[in-house]
Amino acid sequence: MFDFDEELKKLPGKPGVYLMHGEKDEIIYVGKAISLKNRVRQYFQSSRNLTPKIRQMVSHISRFEYIITDSELEALVLECNLIKEYRPKYNTMLTDDKTYPYIKVTVQEDFPRILFARQMKKDKARYFGPYTSAGAVKDTIELLKKLYGIRGCSRVLPRDIGLGRPCLYHHIGQCDAPCQGLISKEAYREKIQKALRFLGGDHAPVVDELTRKMKDASDAMEYEKAMEYRDLIYSVRQIMEKQKVTSSHMEDRDVIGFARAGNEAVVQIFFIRGGRLIGRDHYYLTGVEEESRSQVMTSFVKQFYAGAPSIPRELMLQEDIDDKEVILRWLSERRGQKVTITVPKKGQKERLVELASKNAMMVLDKDSEKLKREEARTQGAVRELERLLDLPSILRMEAFDISNINGFEKVGSMVVYEKGKPKRSAYRKFRIKDVEGQDDYQCMEEVLTRRFSHGLKERRKMREKEGDPRMGSFSDFPDLILMDGGKGQVNIAKKVLDTLGLSIPVCGMVKDDHHRTRGLYYEDVEVPMDRTSESFRLVTRVQDEAHRFAIEYHRSLRSAGQVHSILDDIKGIGPARRRALMRHYGDIQKIRNADEDELKKIPSMNEQAARAVYRFFHPENPEED
Repeated sequence: MFDFDEELKKLPGKPGVYLMHGEKDEIIYVGKAISLKNRVRQYFQSSRNLTPKIRQMVSHISRFEYIITDSELEALVLECNLIKEYRPKYNTMLTDDKTYPYIKVTVQEDFPRILFARQMKKDKARYFGPYTSAGAVKDTIELLKKLYGIRGCSRVLPRDIGLGRPCLYHHIGQCDAPCQGLISKEAYREKIQKALRFLGGDHAPVVDELTRKMKDASDAMEYEKAMEYRDLIYSVRQIMEKQKVTSSHMEDRDVIGFARAGNEAVVQIFFIRGGRLIGRDHYYLTGVEEESRSQVMTSFVKQFYAGAPSIPRELMLQEDIDDKEVILRWLSERRGQKVTITVPKKGQKERLVELASKNAMMVLDKDSEKLKREEARTQGAVRELERLLDLPSILRMEAFDISNINGFEKVGSMVVYEKGKPKRSAYRKFRIKDVEGQDDYQCMEEVLTRRFSHGLKERRKMREKEGDPRMGSFSDFPDLILMDGGKGQVNIAKKVLDTLGLSIPVCGMVKDDHHRTRGLYYEDVEVPMDRTSESFRLVTRVQDEAHRFAIEYHRSLRSAGQVHSILDDIKGIGPARRRALMRHYGDIQKIRNADEDELKKIPSMNEQAARAVYRFFHPENPEED
């Protein structure tokens, strides 16, 4: 039993991160503190100064732990990482996890390349971006190759000059073939410099040169070439349109505004690089209802830039943030140069921030109905199910199914739904090991036993590792188990849980004569469901998903050539005996119908092997030795 009074006395007056655990030992809140002693104690003193959200969180805390750091800055970094990893229920959460593309120019190479990149690395290359459209990045790279004949291969030059033949891009006029020594290093570098100027926004010289070449080709009646130049001009102008000039004095900045309604918020970012608006995007935050505007902005900045591949020189924010000094030190350290944060109050900068805020409001208004529908079909459906089964809370549901063909390569599936949505990272597959023949009940018993035994084992290991907040893939137990079947499957699940000393509600998904879900089997009675309700639709989706996942796994094994014959599952029947049986009988059904005396007459089959085959197909009438 966790002794709160005793543990509170042990808290050090040092900076660090604290983790609050719920009743199921899950992490429900992560926070940082300059003094762990002062900060954590506040949660367990008078609740008058706590918001309703924090009071509710405190009522669910079963224990807490903490990690000491050397500085508040280290605590900030650790807090960001832990929030991203565990996504605690009571933290304000950034729901999107997007990455943005960059254009990478390998200027550190003798013959540089222009590449698509998802991350900025400290490799001496030049990076342009981030861009919000991967398609636009690829179009720009292709355009630059056509304009300047830049190579895209991975050959190491000048070491590999003269080795092999020039590639197809050289033959179609999109590469100057430095791999063959057809262009000097100096001439190639000059083209790279033009490409860099183009990426920096200097498009006018390119348009002028292409226009001149188009006119010359037309005057020489080389109309096909003139059309190629015309198409290139159009491509350049498309790129120019996507990189509108914002201000020659704006340099690298992110402009951030937000709008919120209820528990949801939308944050809009304008990405300005080299004074040009190169893209914009929006993000969703949840759990903001009782947060102040500065707290919403602080949560976004910490979570977004913890995973951002690059940090701009300045953040222009709609609201000021908490912990500003330590966040500035953190951002400057990540960038490698000083970063500033401003909250503009007048002029063009204020208008830009206001524009970002208005865009966020437009997205929020547009998506509000969509969000309501999504909430109804997920968490709303879960709440319906809670009322139907009279359960206090269903956060996590697990559903199980078995797939086989005549007992052939039996597999089991486990799908997981959290808050009414599939959590595919938690799905698990099981290959049945200990069941002979076709017996779905025994297969299900094996799957459930392995799943929960493994979970208990992981939990024991967790308790032995004090101070380690990590949990294994099986250690999260469900609030409700859904079985693909009625009374029989439910009883199998209850048997396994009783044996392991676990108490988890089990519900069967009952089907009608047309194999459609008609209701639930719970606490020894069938619970009818309204077919038009969201809870009914949710249960149907869960059942279909468990079935799909099991069949998909079974199919993948067969397609990979891992499933050969049901005879492979019979002990004592190897490849030679299997071939002999198939040559004599022709198909599995005839082997199934054969008696033991007939089987003994097959070449390479002895009495013991014949008995094994017969008992495999007739487990309900095993003969005595």
